[in-house]
Parts: sequence; structure tokens; C-alpha cells
Amino acid sequence: MGTERKKPQADLRNYYTIFLQLGMVVVLLIFITAMKVQFVAEQQDVDLTQEQEVVEMEEVTQTKQEEKPPPPPRPQVPVEVPNDEIIEDQEINIDAEINMDEPLPEPEEPQEEEEEDFFVAVENMPELKGGLGALQQKINYPDMARKAGIEGRVIIQFIVNEKGEVEDPRVIRGIGGGCDKEALRVVKQAQFEPGRQRGNPVRVQYSLPITFKLQN
Repeated sequence: MGTERKKPQADLRNYYTIFLQLGMVVVLLIFITAMKVQFVAEQQDVDLTQEQEVVEMEEVTQTKQEEKPPPPPRPQVPVEVPNDEIIEDQEINIDAEINMDEPLPEPEEPQEEEEEDFFVAVENMPELKGGLGALQQKINYPDMARKAGIEGRVIIQFIVNEKGEVEDPRVIRGIGGGCDKEALRVVKQAQFEPGRQRGNPVRVQYSLPITFKLQN
């Protein structure tokens, strides 16, 4: 017997049925997969909304600060306030007549200071005639100074004029006990060779020591 050959149309029907079933399976798988993905995404959204950050509020107790007492005030130092001087009101005579023709008083001339008419140092200084030893012999030791045991040196300053005479003697250092007065008395008796400047006698300021010493 000869083999029967199937018709091409019958083969196509069989393949169509297979392909249709496969397509439906694929579509079903895709649908199931899409549903799972959507479900997972919705579940994640729900979890995210449910997880909320919880903030705990702690109650803070307010502490009272101790107030320090203010420092004691500094003692005030009394300040002397000068008494207000009462100034008496002075009346001014506005109606006083002014004589415009009266001459103004002449200004006072400045007083010229008197120049010293003596020298302190010259070419030839005065010389005591007889020397200081001869003058010391004229001293009479005062009783007061002798009894008190006063000793020392009295310095007398004076002017030797052009004639060699002593003018204006004065004590510039004394020891008391009557010695100063005795020294002045002795110096007034002294005679000098006058001082000379350029060969001419001049007035010269001079100092002389007078010594007082007790003898045993």
C-alpha cells in the first residue's frame, strides 16, 4: 500500500493551535509577572508610609539662678566746696561826663635797675694792711661765748672802697654767743690797699674770716 501524504493545510492547523497556546501561556506569564511587580511596589509604598520618624520630646526643667547680692556702695569722700563769694552789685554811673579835651596821663617810665657799682674779681685784689694776724689780736673774746665754750669761724662780707675802707659789713655765717657782733666791730677797723682794675682803684666785694678759739 502506498503511504498517504498529509495535506499542508492540516499541518498549518496543528501549528496554529500550538502557537496559540504558547502565546496564551506567554501572555499569562507576563500578566502574572506584572501583577507581582505591582504588588511588591505597593507593599514598599505602604511600608514607607508606615515608617515614620519618632521624635521624643524631653521636658526641660528650668533651674533658678541664685541672685548675688549687689556689692556694698563705696564710701563717698567728702569734697570741700568753697563757699560762694557774694559779689556786691556795683552801680555804674552812665551819665558821668567825660572830658575829651583833658590830656591823657603820661605813661610811667620803667625804673632802671641799679647796676652794681663794685667788682667781685679784679686784676689786683684788696690787701689787708698788717695781715690777718694783726687783726685777730684786736678781738675781745665775748664772756658769753667763753662760758658756753663757743668756738668757730665767723665770715664777714663787705665792700672795700677806692680808699681801702670797709663799707656795709654783714655776717654771712655766724656762730652766736656775741662772736658775730665782735667780728663786725673788728672788721670795721680794718684798713686795706684798694683793689685796682687797669691801674685804677675800684670798689671790690671782699670776705674775711674771723676765728674764735679758746685757749687753755
